[in-house]
Amino acid sequence: METNAKKYCKNCGQAVSNAYCDQCGQRTSVGQITFKETFHDFAYSMFSVDAPLVNTLKLLVVNPGKLFREFLSGKRKHYYKPVAFFILTTVMYLLIRSLLDYNPFQDTSIINVGDSSEYVDGRKLTLARNFMLLNIDKLLFVFIFVLALYLKLFFFKKYSLAEYVAIAFYLIGVYTIFATLNMFYIHYTASEMHAGALLLMFIYFTYAIVSTIKKNRIWVLIKLIPLYFLAIVSYALIAFGISYIIISIKS
Repeated sequence: METNAKKYCKNCGQAVSNAYCDQCGQRTSVGQITFKETFHDFAYSMFSVDAPLVNTLKLLVVNPGKLFREFLSGKRKHYYKPVAFFILTTVMYLLIRSLLDYNPFQDTSIINVGDSSEYVDGRKLTLARNFMLLNIDKLLFVFIFVLALYLKLFFFKKYSLAEYVAIAFYLIGVYTIFATLNMFYIHYTASEMHAGALLLMFIYFTYAIVSTIKKNRIWVLIKLIPLYFLAIVSYALIAFGISYIIISIKS
């Protein structure tokens, strides 16, 4: 008597005979959700050699241009999505910052303003500045879209604005990793290297874009210097404007 019943993928309904569905790639042994399965899937997606996050981090270090080109051309299954990557790095930064009780501007940049300020407008500007410095990590979305816009303006023929936004999510995710490492360095050495992450980001940004746009590399490099400067200045001005609006509403 034949006991081998035909199995079907619970995701797409395709008949299956292997451990993974040939149609959609889902495991064929999927059953009722358990805590064991949930943590197994999380650990696999984070730490497996073939996991999207591992592949993404590896290429972001070794050859970011290849990652950007392949992702934009449609090869996306084996790479961590840009928005998810940015969210993951931001959450890690905020968690570590909270655990360290870290204030990057303590005793140096924050100006104390009391109710006795002579000029209300001047007091608002100072409060807005303080708010921006203390919440700069929460305004990184501004940096993403500003960076993407300048990439489009300087290299408008290469990719669409939406594609540059995807690249910018990856780039700012890497910047967040630099900021996390810089936070450890400042916290444990009592150093004042607050601009360390921005400096590392400029070097990495140049390396990443040059490896993405392979033609006329010298000309690309020349363009990237003013592009990065303009993006940083624009980001700071917009972030300050948002902070000023928030302070004005609160007051």
